[in-house]
Amino acid sequence: MKIQRRALGPNDVRMEILYCGICHSDIHMVREEWMPAHYPMVPGHEIIGRVTAVGPKVTKFRIGDIGGVGCMVDSCGYCVECLADREHACLNGMTLTYASPDKISGGTTQGGYSTGIVVTEKFVIRIPPGVNLAGMAPLLCAGITTFSPLQHWKASRGMKVGVIGLGGLGHMAVKLAVAKGADVTVFTTSPGKQAAALLMGAREAILWSDQTKMHSFGPDFDLIIAAVPQAFPIQPFMNLLKTDATLVNVGTLEAIDGYNAMMNNTARRNLSGSMIGGIAETQEVVDFCAARGITADVELIRPDQIATAFDRVVGKDVKFRFVIDMAKA
Repeated sequence: MKIQRRALGPNDVRMEILYCGICHSDIHMVREEWMPAHYPMVPGHEIIGRVTAVGPKVTKFRIGDIGGVGCMVDSCGYCVECLADREHACLNGMTLTYASPDKISGGTTQGGYSTGIVVTEKFVIRIPPGVNLAGMAPLLCAGITTFSPLQHWKASRGMKVGVIGLGGLGHMAVKLAVAKGADVTVFTTSPGKQAAALLMGAREAILWSDQTKMHSFGPDFDLIIAAVPQAFPIQPFMNLLKTDATLVNVGTLEAIDGYNAMMNNTARRNLSGSMIGGIAETQEVVDFCAARGITADVELIRPDQIATAFDRVVGKDVKFRFVIDMAKA
């Protein structure tokens, strides 16, 4: 279908979209698993594009530059959260890249499963030259979603970090935690992903269905990142935390299953959550990864393969992120 993008404003950047990642949240939104959908919907919030036009007040980009657009394209800009570079927590509501009321042009925002987009320059990320562009696309969602809690809880050398789930989010959590020097253990339901986790630098990768192995762990972990897209029994993983340590959910938005306050309160174990990050922190993860040669593991697909890719993501049949190659449109 054809969609109409807004006219270029003085602070806007127009981009030709080169690549767009497929996030599991796209599937949740399209299939109305979180909330009723507003159709027609164009998903996509892991966007890499080439700048084709800039407004007269734009200073961040020139024509020909490569930019990225993540999960949001606007916020109020003046609340305490926006002023602290936490636009994703805007008290007046951030504007999502798609399926969100468009405060500038009216209607509903439409995302990156398309050939072009217009975005205010503040919400476009600079992509360093010389990087693998397709592999950088997932950093704009999966990358920042896992980088932000690792930053906040100060993951570093000598810390023991667990990662639950080795999908699009989880594999980025592993790569980023390893790059920070942490001792990483992966918990997965997929036997075929254990070897991949070790190749990414994890010290150990275990099946969480292996109860003997799960019970062999003591309260050893300083931080656990839960990157599972659906609800799962959480208490077995809470039991692995040290006193005052934290499990951060960055995956499921469903009700947490099986949390036991009595077991957690004694050791002051913390259950927290995190969702993407602000624009400055998103730029930080892109620069962090570019400096270290870190990209997502991706499988390129054509636009006419999106529906099949959705089914494969749900079936855990991707290592580890599908990215749409818009040149094949």
